[in-house]
Amino acid sequence: MLPLIIRKIVAQCEETLLVMGREVPSPTRKAVAAAVFRNPWAGEYIEDLSPMYELGARVSGLLVQRALAVLDVPAAQVTSYGKGAIVGTNGDLEHTAALLHPQFGGPIREHIGGGKAIIPGTKKMGGPGSSITMPLTNRDDIWLFDDMDATEIAIPDAPGPDEILVAVCLGAGGRPLHRIG
Repeated sequence: MLPLIIRKIVAQCEETLLVMGREVPSPTRKAVAAAVFRNPWAGEYIEDLSPMYELGARVSGLLVQRALAVLDVPAAQVTSYGKGAIVGTNGDLEHTAALLHPQFGGPIREHIGGGKAIIPGTKKMGGPGSSITMPLTNRDDIWLFDDMDATEIAIPDAPGPDEILVAVCLGAGGRPLHRIG
């Protein structure tokens, strides 16, 4: 089992109350929880990335709990989700793919009580302060337009060259004042 050595966790919630001078009758929220941890394979080319799958499941289980806490709504009210990762410059982009794809979604679905649709995600390589914009789509139907949105996070000192920043994002209520159906 690969070690999960977390240096930092950042959780944030965005709540929209006004759009174009109009009150949002039921405020919409987007939460992001991100962990910055040591990349166990920084500086190495690894052919078999499967040990990273389980690491992805462990970190997503922790992050979805943090995201739910700052979102401050019952899990059943989560309407959308997404994910993203930035690998530091001594890492390999495939490290983020191994984290985010095979097992990352299971703990998220377990904690929010479902989720039939794929969890959209994005990945990139970057240095400290790099931002990552993550798509949000409806948890059960990727084609529900009112939940199609995005959120982002940047942590000023992360990721370091030998680190990975990985994030879970959750939404409640869709885009503020959505009206395209």
